[in-house]
Amino acid sequence: MKKQSVIKKCFALGLALVLTCSLVACTNRASQQSQPGSEASGIPTQSAEAATYKVAIIKQTNHPSLDEIANAVAARLEAIGQEQNVTIQYEITSGQDDPTTLRQLSDQAIADGVDVIIPVATSAAQVAALSAQNTKTPVVYAAVSDPADANLTGIDYVTGTSDALNTTFILDMILAQNPQVDSIGLLYSLSEVNSITPIAQAKEYLEGKGISYIEQTANTNDEIIAAAAALTAAGVDAIFTPTDNKIMSAELAIAPALAEAGIPHYTGADSFVRNGAYATCGVNYTKLGERTAELAYETITTGMEGMEDFYLMDGGIITVNTETAMALNLDYSVFEKMGQLVEVQTTQD
Repeated sequence: MKKQSVIKKCFALGLALVLTCSLVACTNRASQQSQPGSEASGIPTQSAEAATYKVAIIKQTNHPSLDEIANAVAARLEAIGQEQNVTIQYEITSGQDDPTTLRQLSDQAIADGVDVIIPVATSAAQVAALSAQNTKTPVVYAAVSDPADANLTGIDYVTGTSDALNTTFILDMILAQNPQVDSIGLLYSLSEVNSITPIAQAKEYLEGKGISYIEQTANTNDEIIAAAAALTAAGVDAIFTPTDNKIMSAELAIAPALAEAGIPHYTGADSFVRNGAYATCGVNYTKLGERTAELAYETITTGMEGMEDFYLMDGGIITVNTETAMALNLDYSVFEKMGQLVEVQTTQD
């Protein structure tokens, strides 16, 4: 009996050892299979098991800059989905520059259980942040020129990209083109948060240079056309407009008259220039959209902890409308030594 008992014990111990080794081997194989691959563009990779995420892209309104950004966000999200073997569902909507519509779109996105909201432009970002106040749904905005002034900093569920304008540089461009400039028109909308800081900076700059300025503000297309006509009648040498969505919406309407009057329009974004303004220096909105998409994916997969209040996009790209330059009889080669020069023509966007 004792001998059989010893044999049984030895068999049991042997079997336990085999099972243990088998479990270790299986665990090692499972661990190896779940190891993520190499990271692309700093984006966290996912395991072989595919996940599905929902994203709401909400434009403040429809116009070329915001359309370019939204399309770049969408394209990058699709690329990330392929790179990381995940499904990213998104919908692009527009608030038509109406606060009530923007709030409805943001509230609906939260009700739909999206993983992140990507509002494009300042008003859309402010509304989305308010809608997400209770649920803390991540808000990753695109193209907010002054996040601090828009009260979008210090919020633990909000971050995004900023296209803050280098006002001084654009005014330097005006003087480089025409050192004899005496008077500059400031054309902007009082309802645009984006315009507050750049206009204050422009006034300080011009006062320091002893250059006079004339302000004209407007909100609707008709008002903008009238404001541009008033600056033309006042005989300004050039006009400056910051990244102002209201003025941008009317650029196609005012550009021909300004060119005919011999007044170059310097603006805060290349979308103005593609619609007939003379020149700008700013960010590449396609790259800004791509960066915003990457930040959004990061918040979905790793959370908001450790993220900055906002991420400032590099500028330095000078865009000139060659058709407008010809109409104004201006030689824009003076800008070549100031930054990367991009030539465009007017498009009916």
